[in-house]
Amino acid sequence: MSQIGVIMGSDSDLNVMEDAIKILRQFELDYEVKISSAHRALERTVDWVKGFEAQGGKVIIAAAGLAAHLPGVVAGATILPVIGVPMRSGALEGVDALYAIVQMPPGIPVATVGIGAARNAALLAVQILAAHDPELSNKVKNYRAKMLKELEAKDEALQQRLKGNS
Repeated sequence: MSQIGVIMGSDSDLNVMEDAIKILRQFELDYEVKISSAHRALERTVDWVKGFEAQGGKVIIAAAGLAAHLPGVVAGATILPVIGVPMRSGALEGVDALYAIVQMPPGIPVATVGIGAARNAALLAVQILAAHDPELSNKVKNYRAKMLKELEAKDEALQQRLKGNS
């Protein structure tokens, strides 16, 4: 059973969404990935969402560019948490997608990350699941501790380099 669903409007989104998939693999979570469209395949998209929810899915990450209706359509078809990833595309470089995803009507929320921020979308999905899973919660804490150690090592290297330039 997949806990997290990743859906995108086009295969061109996959190069960005692979960052999310890497995080889900790192946390050893079951997930499924789907290409569908709010406009070109509405019934197919809604059927997938309903099926994903029925089989016990917990969170959906939905990526879209341009008009970016996919996350909203997904959110309208389920009560599961939906995380929107606006994709950099078109003349506005993803700003239009960001606005479309973040400006949902009252009652149908979509959590929204930054333009192209698939990694953060996956981490948010992991944290949502970790709220009710102590083992996963520990993995998130360890992930953050590792990030802190990496940051401290980079700062130490910088300080040493600056001392050498004095």
